[in-house]
Amino acid sequence: MNEVIKKNGINYGIILGVISILITASIYAIDLKLFTNMWIGISSLVIFLIVGIVLVSKTKKQLNGFITFKEAFTVYFIAGAIGATMSVLFNILLFNVIDPEAKGVVNEHAIEYAVQMMKKFNTPTEAITKAVEDMQKNDNYSVMNLLKGLVFSFVFSAIFGALLALIFRNKTSNLE
Repeated sequence: MNEVIKKNGINYGIILGVISILITASIYAIDLKLFTNMWIGISSLVIFLIVGIVLVSKTKKQLNGFITFKEAFTVYFIAGAIGATMSVLFNILLFNVIDPEAKGVVNEHAIEYAVQMMKKFNTPTEAITKAVEDMQKNDNYSVMNLLKGLVFSFVFSAIFGALLALIFRNKTSNLE
C-alpha cells in the first residue's frame, strides 16, 4: 500500500475519531437531551463528509494529481474505519463504564422525542404504545448494539468512500 494513502488514512482517521469524541463528550457535558437533537446529528455528518472530501483531495494532490478509484476509496475507508472505531470505543467506555445511568436518561429522551414525532404524524395511540414498549426493551448503548452500529459505520464508510472515489479518481484510471 502506498505510504501517502496509509499515512493520510491513519492521520485523518484519528482526526475524525477525536472530532467524534469531542462532540460526544460536549453533548454529554452540556445536556443529554442533545443526543436526540436532529440538527446536531446532521451537523456532525456534514463535518465528517467535509473532512472526507478534504482528505481525498489532499491525497490526490500529494500523489501528483493522480489518484485511482482504489486509492481514493482506500484512503477514505481507512480514515472512516479508524474514526468510527475510536468513537464506538469511547461510547462503550462512557455509557458502560464511566456513567451507565446516562444511557437510560438518553433512551428516555429518545422515547419522548419519538412520541412527539409520532403524534405530529397522527400515529395511532396503539402504534405509539407498541413503539415505546419496543424502545424501552432496547439498550442502544449496550456494548453489542454499539458494535452493531460500528458495522453500519463501516458500511456507510464504504458507500461514501466509493462515491468519493468515483468523483476524485482520474477518469483514465478506469476504476482501478
